Amino acid sequence: MDSVRGQRGIHMLLAAEQEAQEIISKARNMKTARLKQAKDEAEWEATAYRASLEEDYKRKASGSSGWNVKKLDEETEIKIQNLKDASSKVHGDVISMLLKHVTSV
Repeated sequence: MDSVRGQRGIHMLLAAEQEAQEIISKARNMKTARLKQAKDEAEWEATAYRASLEEDYKRKASGSSGWNVKKLDEETEIKIQNLKDASSKVHGDVISMLLKHVTSV
């Protein structure tokens, strides 16, 4: 009877070991699948974040260039007005100088 009991005990141990191996194998497969899922999620989040940053940059770049154009237009108008004011101040002097040189020949 002891040998039958021993045989049954060995079979129980082998079955338990087999079951443990299956549990470990399933756990490893689940871990691998979860790591792959986490990697995919991280890549998706990084792509979404990068896209949002690029969109913000483009929005700011186009907004700032519009601002620069407006600022340059204003500065140009001020310079044009200054030139008109300066030319109107010397307008009379230039005409009298031209008349003087034309009539002095």
